Amino acid sequence: MAKNVLLDTRTANFLELIGNGKIYRVPPYQRDYSWQEEQWEDLWNDIIEMREDRDQRHYMGALVIESINDREFQIIDGQQRLATLTLLALAVIRHLLALAEKGDEPEANHERAQSLRHRFIGEKDPASLIESSKLFLNATDDAFFQDYLIQLKEPRNPRGLPKSNKLLWECFQYFYRKLGESGSQWTTGQPLAALLNETVARQLLFILITVDDELNAYTVFETLNARGLELSATDLLKNYLFSRIRVKADLEHLQRRWQYLIATIRQERFPDFLRYHLLCQHAKVRKQRLFKVVRDSVREPEHVFELMDALEGRAELFAALQDDTHEYWIENRECHPYVRELILFGSKQLTPVLFAAWDTFDAHGFARTTKLISRFIFRYTIISSLNTNALEPVSHEIASGILNGSIKGPRQVYERLRPLFVDDEKFIQDFAISTINTGGRRRKVAKYILCRLEADQSGRTCDPDTDPATIEHILPENPSADWADYFPEEKWDEYIYRLGNLTLLEPSLNRQIGNRPYAKKVEGYAQSQYQMTSTLPDLAPEAWTPQLVERRQREMAERAAHLWRSDFE
Repeated sequence: MAKNVLLDTRTANFLELIGNGKIYRVPPYQRDYSWQEEQWEDLWNDIIEMREDRDQRHYMGALVIESINDREFQIIDGQQRLATLTLLALAVIRHLLALAEKGDEPEANHERAQSLRHRFIGEKDPASLIESSKLFLNATDDAFFQDYLIQLKEPRNPRGLPKSNKLLWECFQYFYRKLGESGSQWTTGQPLAALLNETVARQLLFILITVDDELNAYTVFETLNARGLELSATDLLKNYLFSRIRVKADLEHLQRRWQYLIATIRQERFPDFLRYHLLCQHAKVRKQRLFKVVRDSVREPEHVFELMDALEGRAELFAALQDDTHEYWIENRECHPYVRELILFGSKQLTPVLFAAWDTFDAHGFARTTKLISRFIFRYTIISSLNTNALEPVSHEIASGILNGSIKGPRQVYERLRPLFVDDEKFIQDFAISTINTGGRRRKVAKYILCRLEADQSGRTCDPDTDPATIEHILPENPSADWADYFPEEKWDEYIYRLGNLTLLEPSLNRQIGNRPYAKKVEGYAQSQYQMTSTLPDLAPEAWTPQLVERRQREMAERAAHLWRSDFE
């Protein structure tokens, strides 16, 4: 990583993080507190285990912070962990005060509580006598955190709290309950204080990464590839956009719009959605450069709202391109089969083209473009397995061409795709040797191909989503020794998942024939209503061999070249 990305990277324990008058602030619109009992229990068990061995250390992961000044820092990633440890500290302090109230070493325990509060939580304001905090949470959580938890006050109506406030309160209660369990080791003040001041403070370690601006924070985040309940790339992008707004009413307006946008496209999909949107105008928007592109183009409040306007205009389409049951396709039925195919294929590199075509072409033109892209992806990705990285530059070129008017319709989209379009000769060659493992998602791809071929051969509809057919492996997935008589055993692994070895079969017939020898299987094939299967006895009346797999697959490939052809060839 380039040196100018990081100001400092080092290992620090919890006491080093929270001591020396340092203050940590969670950006106002960062994600709410979300840890639950599973995470609290894992942390508690780690702490108890460490207490038995003073030399043991436990890494809490990376804490990414941005310097505001010498003593104030903005938390980019790690707020869940810092908030949870602060709640644990508060639970220890509350127990010490409870011991003092019961008359158990009242002066000593009260002094311990005040010393730990000063060290881990904050100081009391001498004028207002309000306890201060070293940690400030986001806009949703901070008022409850400061007014109740930091002051060790019980909320009047815990059930009526917002979800994240309720989780903060439940976390405090969880640790308070653990510390007070019967038979626990913390019935007196000295071991209780030591648990926080020694075990938690000195044996929990963080990889502390201090960055100098939001762009470097995003770069660090992408490198760390944070997972689970911690910060996401979407949170970082959101934080930047919200930081550009200065008027409270505008912030509230943006928050409402943001919530609707994320509800439409889903949190985890936002970086991809934003990247495809930007690729309509910008070339080479890699995921790692996404934040830089946004930062360079969105600096003023009006830029934020311009971006939101543009994103909202494409959000429903993006959501519909992930869901073939979306209401969009009720009104645009012509598109539906091709959208369903694109979802099955899982290739999204040409999404910017679909964005631009939706914005510009009429409904029929958009449908023809969708069909063209489906045919292209099937040839390019599913059968020929070519490098999809080459598609993004041409995707940008076509999308920007559609938007600026130099590409006026689907035929011109095809002309721009033509240099990458797999021609019939290569497609037939690749299809003739294609292997598709029928496990997982690939099983649906295999059934889709077989159903399309069956429909072409028989002249009747064969929908892969609704047709009851099962995928039959003519050479079984687990062949018996009898098969080696005419199908060499050393070729089994190579040929089991060849397309030429796959066919459609009624479930009842599939159960009947199982893994039986071919001479018995072929009797079931003759009874099938699927033409590609019922004709197998004519192709191979007595035995199934590698040569027959290849011959059948070559015939399938020649039909496939016709089926998966562009309208413009």
